[in-house]
Formats: sequence, structure tokens, C-alpha cells
Amino acid sequence: MSDLYQLKRTPFHERTSALCLPQNWRRWAGHIAVGSYDLTLEREYWAIRNHAALIDVSPLMKYRIEGPDAMRLLDKLTPRNIAKLAIGQVYYTGWCDDEGKLLDDGTITRLAEQAYRLTSAEPSLRWLHMNAVGMDVRITEHTDQVAALSLQGPKSRQVLNRVCDSPVDGIRFFRMAENTIAGRAVTISRTGYTGDLGYEIWLDAADALPVWDALIAGGNDYGITPCGILAMDIARVEAGLFMLDVDYTAATHAWIEAQKSSPYEMGLGWAMALDKPGFFVGRSALEREAAEGPRWKMVGVEVDWESLEQAFGAVGLPPQIPSMTVRASLPAFRHGKQVGYASSSTWSPVLKKYIALVHLERPHYEAGTRIELEVTVQHQRCRASATVVNLPFYDPEWKRA
Repeated sequence: MSDLYQLKRTPFHERTSALCLPQNWRRWAGHIAVGSYDLTLEREYWAIRNHAALIDVSPLMKYRIEGPDAMRLLDKLTPRNIAKLAIGQVYYTGWCDDEGKLLDDGTITRLAEQAYRLTSAEPSLRWLHMNAVGMDVRITEHTDQVAALSLQGPKSRQVLNRVCDSPVDGIRFFRMAENTIAGRAVTISRTGYTGDLGYEIWLDAADALPVWDALIAGGNDYGITPCGILAMDIARVEAGLFMLDVDYTAATHAWIEAQKSSPYEMGLGWAMALDKPGFFVGRSALEREAAEGPRWKMVGVEVDWESLEQAFGAVGLPPQIPSMTVRASLPAFRHGKQVGYASSSTWSPVLKKYIALVHLERPHYEAGTRIELEVTVQHQRCRASATVVNLPFYDPEWKRA
């Protein structure tokens, strides 16, 4: 128990702990975070897809980077063209070591002419300072000072319009704006980790409880539901979004070269601004990979339901569907040879399909390729037929409307 007490509590803990019926807690970046508020995930998951889900994402690492060389530092660290990032705009990006292997991923928000917010999954303060040598820039970690909520789902806009002083209709995809909730200043970005219409709300930690209460009260007519990270985990797989330490290993944590991944392997080719001027970390390696094509690639895979039925039916069982995302390596085969592995797999309630994020070797990662994925049936390893598909699995039209 002593180890538990060393974990931090988020600014919303007084509310989330009172609602967490099963006391289902998870570790997240040194914090205790709600895994689920109910004994099952159905109500929370369907709030994401049908209504509005309120998720405490405060454990995200947060850094304020400001000063005359703030843009220069972020342009050096990431493959995105930071010079094109407008005030009020948000970039999603990964960042790499010198060999072009991913260290972490997160968002960069331009708050003002010379001020940015960087979020990350791993502590990044040392990495930022190492690369800022000789630059006129101030780097401040404010993870504990800035609380964050994710409001996700098709009704999220209506909820915010009810509780905010100014309407949020004008906030475009991957943009942000300042606003006020319950008399407290907040910043609202149209971002999220569920693949649905959604927003993230950034605020001073001291204002956490009044803002939470206002959102719950204002969202009551729209089915607002506190949601834990396990339901969000299902939604992010449906959206084709990967997770550090689950779908890829940070290059600094990898024991061997084969455990490292590049942005191209993770499907981030669209975020590589190789045409931008100047040096950035990993540029030479990423240019080579862009020319040659990635040896591996993370893709979507849909498992054939009939194949699952046959595998379980052979021992007299109906298909056994996991109730949450499986964060485990499952071998993938083609023509009897292992050609990759799944890192996240789940039953998709909205698609009524068993889906997986699968890492495949070239040339097996093209859409339409037929493979087999390992499944366990009555303690025996079997193989189910599956098909490579384009990501995301789920992309509702109202997400960008």
C-alpha cells in the first residue's frame, strides 16, 4: 500500500474518487487515474460514441516553451514545420532521436507569438533543455499546475455551448480558443483521443472542481458521463490511434534495435515536413526512410467473425470476446510464416467487429492483404483469418463538421 500513496492525485480526484464504484484505478504518469467508474465499460464507452464523455486527462505531461527562440527549439525537435503553426492552432507530432526512432508523441499548441504548450506521455524536460543549449528560451513544466479534461462525443459541443460564456461553434479541428466556465478562465482545444467529435479543456488546477461541477450540471440533459481510461482505450483503437509503451517503445527505453519504431512505421508519414528548411533531430534518417519506404508499418486488421466462430466452435464454445482492449503481443502470420504482431486488439461495439492494430513487415502491410492472427481457444493457440484495412476503423462524419 505504501507504493500507492506515492502516486499523485489529479486536481479532479475529489470528484472522480467519489464516483469510482469499483475502485478500478490505473497508473498514468505517476498519477492514479480512474480505469472505469462502473463494473463494466458499456455505459462509459457509449457515452463517447452517442453522448458526451468527461475524461480526466490531467496526468499528461505539460510544458510551456516561450521566448524568442521557442519556435526554433520546437522546429529543431520535431519533424513538423513549426513556422507554419498559427496562434491558436494545434499540431499533433512525434519526435525522434538522431536515428529517426520515436522518443514520444504529443501535441504542440501555439498560445501566443512566442509561447507554446507541449504535451507528452513521458517526462521530456531534460530532452528539451539538452536541445535548447545556446537558445533564448524558457522551458517550464506545469503538469501539476494545469488540469485537463477531455470532453468527447457527438453532444460535446452542445454541452460546452451551454456552460461556456462564449459559443465554441467557431473552434475548428485542431484549433483552440480562450473561454470561461463557471467564472474560471479556460482554454478549449478541438482535440482528443477517441476519434469522435471532442474537445480538451485546459485550466488552472485550483479551478478544477468548479469547472467539473459546471460541466456535469450543464451536460445532464445531454447524457454527460464521467469516463475512465479503459473505455477511452477501446475508442482510441477504433480511431487507429497508438499508445506509447503499448504500440511502440520509446527509443530511450528499447533494449534492442528491433524494439524501436520510426514515425513512418507508425503511420505518421503525413506529419513529416521534410521540405522544411534547416536541421531537425533525425532528419537524415527520416529522409532515407522516406525514399526507401518503411520496412514495418502499423496497420488496421479486421478479424473474420466466421473464422472466430469456427475456432471456438471446434471445442463447443461461442466466441469469447474480451471486455476491454487487449494490450498484448499476438503473432500475425501469412502463408504459414510469422510476418508481424498485434499490439492492441479489441471488440468494437460500434462496428460489431474484432479489430487490431498490427505491425507487419513489407510487403504484407498493403490494404486487402489476407493474414492470420493468433487467438487462444480453451488454452490452445489457434489462428483466425483477418484482413488488412486502412486506418482509422471508425471516422464519423460529424468529427470535423
